[in-house]
Amino acid sequence: MTMKDRQRIWNIALSALGLAALGALFIVWLLRRPYPLYARAAALLSAGLFAVLGLRFVPRWTAFWSEGEEPPAPDGNEPRHMGPKLFGALLLADALVLLMSWPLRNVLGHPETLLDALRSWRCADGVHYLDIAREWYLSEGSVDRLVQLVFLPGYPLLVRLLLPLTGSDLAAGLLVSALCFAAGGAVFYRLLRLDLPHAQALRGVALFCLLPGSFFFAAPMSESLFFLLCVLCLYLARAGRTGLWWLGCLCGAMAAFTRSLGLMLFVPLLLELGHEFAQKRLSLRRLALRAPGLLLVPAGFGVYCYVNYTVSGDPFRFLVYQGEHWGQHLGLFFNTAAYQTELAVSTCGREVVLFSGLWLPNLLCSFGALALLALTAKRLRASYTAWAMAYYVIAMGATWLLSAPRYLAALPVLPLALTIPTEKRWAGSAAFALLAITWILYYLAFLARWQVW
Repeated sequence: MTMKDRQRIWNIALSALGLAALGALFIVWLLRRPYPLYARAAALLSAGLFAVLGLRFVPRWTAFWSEGEEPPAPDGNEPRHMGPKLFGALLLADALVLLMSWPLRNVLGHPETLLDALRSWRCADGVHYLDIAREWYLSEGSVDRLVQLVFLPGYPLLVRLLLPLTGSDLAAGLLVSALCFAAGGAVFYRLLRLDLPHAQALRGVALFCLLPGSFFFAAPMSESLFFLLCVLCLYLARAGRTGLWWLGCLCGAMAAFTRSLGLMLFVPLLLELGHEFAQKRLSLRRLALRAPGLLLVPAGFGVYCYVNYTVSGDPFRFLVYQGEHWGQHLGLFFNTAAYQTELAVSTCGREVVLFSGLWLPNLLCSFGALALLALTAKRLRASYTAWAMAYYVIAMGATWLLSAPRYLAALPVLPLALTIPTEKRWAGSAAFALLAITWILYYLAFLARWQVW
């Protein structure tokens, strides 16, 4: 039996197991959830798209962990000083996002000064992060302050460090977000250049900036820091040296200390380690030196659990607050598609703010991301697709999901995937136009406070 025959058998077996598990979950859910027919259809579409994604991923995965030829390195033609240029351009873009809020909020019926417009960014989850940066977590006091324990400490700690320099928690938060956004985009370009030519990598950065919800990178929230840590983690892990691998795993730990979704970085790191060993670029000795680095990722989240313990006496108190205060539990991503479709239908035509600002953008982004990943899975690096699948299952599986566009904007795989169907000029122009329109509409909905979270 040849290697290709064995690989084909593995592909069939893994695909069958995955489909059986997904099908069983869906049938059990279908029997226990009395949703309307149209909501069940949305759930079936979501599960079906994920099944297609899985079927297209499995052959890439088995090939990724098999010995074979590596694709040729991308071209070396890029302008000089791309890193500083990108950093400066993205810093300017961040400033424009903040400054544009002033005239636009005035047009939307909120007459205010520029300073007032900047203060308006103290909203949504940003309020909680800035409270933590100023006063840390509270072990006693009002419920609204106690439940802030669910927000991880990575970002507010960084803001807290800059507080003495700025004298304002909001200014420190906006500065941290701006610097992390600019640095994240520059490192993202370097990560893309490991596999792509200059023009395609640059297009990936541009698409990243136009994702619906990407304006949240300018807000005093953790998305910009989280994105930076994710791309740093993978870029360093793929650098080929054991010392940089450990540094990449440390960035993964910091990502898990910043957002719980950082735990999902364990998946691409594991696949990259297996890939390096399969390609015989790692000896058993070097594999043994690197493998313990994987444990840094859950250790980063473990430090957050320790913070929970020091504040409340319970390392998992955040789960209690998430459930009792926000109604958040880990659920099934296709159940999210069902309840959000039901809520969208119930608010359509009657509650414009809820429909247009909340449920419709959430549904479009969650279905759009899944369809994009399914379309491009055969050309994406297997470790990236596996990461995106794990990230999607957890992020979209929340039992009361309000922030799908924001969560998905922080997943670097999506702008990378967008570079594939936009290779032709006409497709690229159409995609940029569509993304620009949706970005503007969602940004306006945010400024108008249309339940955009």
